Amino acid sequence: MNFIKQHVVGFLNRYRLGNSISKDSYFNKTAQLSSLELLKSPRRTAIINYFITLLDAKYYLEIGVRDPKKNFDRILCNNKYSVDPGIEFLDNPVDFKMTSDLFFENLKRDELKIKSDIKFDVIYIDGLHISHQVDRDILNSLECLKDNGVIILHDCNPPSEFHQRESYDFMYSPARNFWNGTTWKAFYKFRHQNDLFSICFDADWGVGIISRKKHPFFNNIEAKVQNEFYEFSVLNKFRKEHLNLCSFEKWTELIEK
Repeated sequence: MNFIKQHVVGFLNRYRLGNSISKDSYFNKTAQLSSLELLKSPRRTAIINYFITLLDAKYYLEIGVRDPKKNFDRILCNNKYSVDPGIEFLDNPVDFKMTSDLFFENLKRDELKIKSDIKFDVIYIDGLHISHQVDRDILNSLECLKDNGVIILHDCNPPSEFHQRESYDFMYSPARNFWNGTTWKAFYKFRHQNDLFSICFDADWGVGIISRKKHPFFNNIEAKVQNEFYEFSVLNKFRKEHLNLCSFEKWTELIEK
């Protein structure tokens, strides 16, 4: 097959695929869910800053930064630190240019410019969106979190099974380039711990909060609502109970009364 013929065949295949996609109910429904999610507010930055004010936070840590202009630079805390290996954003203007695993390991060894006994008020996790990595990030974060501090996680409420796929690189997913990964599985797992309390705000793809302190309307999972095999279909059916899903606006109105 010559060069021109290859391009013609490639074009025809993409055209046929495009026509097939436009008639596919999964693609259409998922596109609608993505559009609805993009309309939700507030964004994660506003929620993070709310908790910084609520807790009078002095120390903030962000895991998974990518472009600091998107969130980190907008965080209103005097002492803030950022961690990112720089895979997606090659300029990588962060404080600690490494994976979160290496950061926590070096922190314990007192090999960083911050002391190993530092305790953070707010830790925001938005790194690799795969459950086993999020699980490790939560465990490590709990070790250096103040007693009244919070861990905040992005992407806890995937609107469809395609948004929660494990591979971001699945080019023809109905969710397109929108990707929450399996973050929800780690969040759901920690909601089973009796000494932790959590809530997930129905905004910006699901902003989950984990705390040792039982803030108003924070809870842990009820025994009657189980998802032993972490199936999305079960999450979708019991989303409110699984995640303790709540409107951020309604929550702030209730606690500020």
